[in-house]
Amino acid sequence: MSSQITIALSKGRILKETLPLLKAAGIEPAEDPDKSRKLVIGTTHPHVNLLIVRASDVPTYVEYGAADMGVAGKDVLMEHGSSELYEPLDLKIAQCKLMTAGKVGAPPRSSGRLKVATKFVNVAKQYYASQGIQADIIKLYGSMELAPLVGLADVIIDVVDTGNTLRANGLEPQELIAEISSRMVVNRASMKVKHKLIGQLLDQLSSAIEEKA
Repeated sequence: MSSQITIALSKGRILKETLPLLKAAGIEPAEDPDKSRKLVIGTTHPHVNLLIVRASDVPTYVEYGAADMGVAGKDVLMEHGSSELYEPLDLKIAQCKLMTAGKVGAPPRSSGRLKVATKFVNVAKQYYASQGIQADIIKLYGSMELAPLVGLADVIIDVVDTGNTLRANGLEPQELIAEISSRMVVNRASMKVKHKLIGQLLDQLSSAIEEKA
């Protein structure tokens, strides 16, 4: 039985807000993940390594066992859609909203198919199907706000924090799809084989979250 645990993390806001929680659980990176070129980083905890991957890849690494645990936004987990991941802990960090947005003051469409631009294709399909709305989903990887302005789409689906970027581009948030925060996910097999170590870590993280609240 391996006594090592690998935690998949992504650079950026989630990493920045996760590190203090890991520190409270006795886990600090052996080197700065933002400055290091290494993708596997040791920690001050003798049994924990960190894996630095793209945010959208965290659920995949955990699902297939390349990482035992991982931190991912609820938006990424919804889009990934796997039933093979445990989601035992809401870290209550990197909080935002997943919303639809469109041009300010645009009248609601009364006929025809809705054109929706987003990187959350699966979420969009499920959302509009649940409402009985026919929608053409256009996948974009960035600069979502541009799509309604140039006529590529009627609305977009994206994460909204302050809403400043939307407003700067003449858009406004419309419908709330989900409240988003970062979650700790765990590989099913790892949960069984390394239950004691993972359980201790989850308890420590849970305590850190409560103290921070």
